[in-house]
Amino acid sequence: IGFGQNVFIPDANFKAYLVGNTAINTNGDTEIQVSEANSFNSGIVCSYMNIADFTGIEAFTALTSLHCNGNYLTTSGTIDVSQNLALIYLNCDDCSFISLDVSNNTALESLFCGWNQLTSLNVSNNTALTNLECNYNNLTSLDVRNGNNLNMLIFESSNNPSLTCIAVDDVSHSTTYWSSGIDIQQYFL
Repeated sequence: IGFGQNVFIPDANFKAYLVGNTAINTNGDTEIQVSEANSFNSGIVCSYMNIADFTGIEAFTALTSLHCNGNYLTTSGTIDVSQNLALIYLNCDDCSFISLDVSNNTALESLFCGWNQLTSLNVSNNTALTNLECNYNNLTSLDVRNGNNLNMLIFESSNNPSLTCIAVDDVSHSTTYWSSGIDIQQYFL
């Protein structure tokens, strides 16, 4: 196999999980080929596996769900899901993220990114989003103006002591239905 056909996965625990998953590693070798990653159109569940670097996830362009919560990122402090355009569910709770960019993930319906170190979160491009939990972070900025707030089933932004203003589609609706999920200093604008 020529150079460049394998997905670069530097984290040994992440690679072991992917190589050990027969639905992903369809040829049963010790690598994940780009073709295997690109064609995988299901979910990855690699929670609490001591993964410190998710480099390689970007090759899974048809990935629909990612459960990677409970891993401690030590390298970049982020995860690159910008190429995972089919992603509808992302649970990255408790991973020590410092940043998360989901602006390309327009199919995303559920985002659980609590218990991290995020200072800002913008889900304004996530027009299918119906579930958002971003509690227990260091948020100072939260933009939820995505045109879909009326369909939001879960909203939780509590335990972000520096977050005051939350940008929303409809202040009245958010105040009526989401107030139980915010801190006392937070308000909708």
